[in-house]
Amino acid sequence: MTSDRTTLLATAIVFATGAFWGFYWIPVRAVSGMGLTGAWGTLAIAAAAGLLLSPVAVVRWRALRRAGGVALASIALGGAAFALYSVAFVYGRVALVILLYFLTPVWSTLIGRYVMGWHTPRMRIVAIVVGLMGLAVMLSAGGTAPIPRSAGEWMSLIAGLLWSVSTTGIRSRSDLRPPEAAFVFALGAMVAAGLLAPALAPLPTEGLARHAGRLLGIVIATGGIWWALSIAALMWATVRLDPARVGILLMSEVLVGTLSAAVLADEHLRGLELAGGALVLLAGVLEVWPVRRKGPAAAD
Repeated sequence: MTSDRTTLLATAIVFATGAFWGFYWIPVRAVSGMGLTGAWGTLAIAAAAGLLLSPVAVVRWRALRRAGGVALASIALGGAAFALYSVAFVYGRVALVILLYFLTPVWSTLIGRYVMGWHTPRMRIVAIVVGLMGLAVMLSAGGTAPIPRSAGEWMSLIAGLLWSVSTTGIRSRSDLRPPEAAFVFALGAMVAAGLLAPALAPLPTEGLARHAGRLLGIVIATGGIWWALSIAALMWATVRLDPARVGILLMSEVLVGTLSAAVLADEHLRGLELAGGALVLLAGVLEVWPVRRKGPAAAD
């Protein structure tokens, strides 16, 4: 497969993965409503994914051993970021959680410039300013200081930062195949959710038996489809694209998540929140603009 076709396929996979994750809040809240509150639901989902992927780890253990600590830690950190993001849906409004998470292009650009030493085009500096303005407008919509106001908002903001660090490390150090990477990703999510779960809610002891069959089915399906299959595809695509572009393409989740939450959960953003969200999305467009404009003329 040629380089251009590989990039095109990776781009399509990341975009589709983002759209698919726009519906992820539905099983997360369903599991929470059936008794696995707080981070316990995310822990169960990540554990199901890890269990489903464990045969890969057994067969490919040499590849995992050769991968190197930085690569494994970067992938596991991505899992931890997604675990925080998953738990955030239990404690925050869907659209706001997604928008706060998708400040990732801002964090990725800052990390690329000041940590990795990568060149930063002027338009990306503008994108950072616009993204941070959007963050301030969104969070001050209620007339309060522009800081996260709920546990879900804080988790989402931190998750986006961690994901930016993770994708930078994955791109620069990882050569793991997607199934092994997805297994490490699930392990990272399990560790993060396992640490969060007892701090956020007591271990569920009642009511689970009543929904046991349906609960188990949702947990396995969510772990298998969202975490195992889609994350394996995302791991394949992430190493072939710029980290900031990955964050931008995943913004398809913003549209799908916002619309699905409005229709299915009657959750709507206020005027200033919409304005701030629009600035965040504009920052994503501005951030990728130099990449789209790059061509033969630019190379001269």
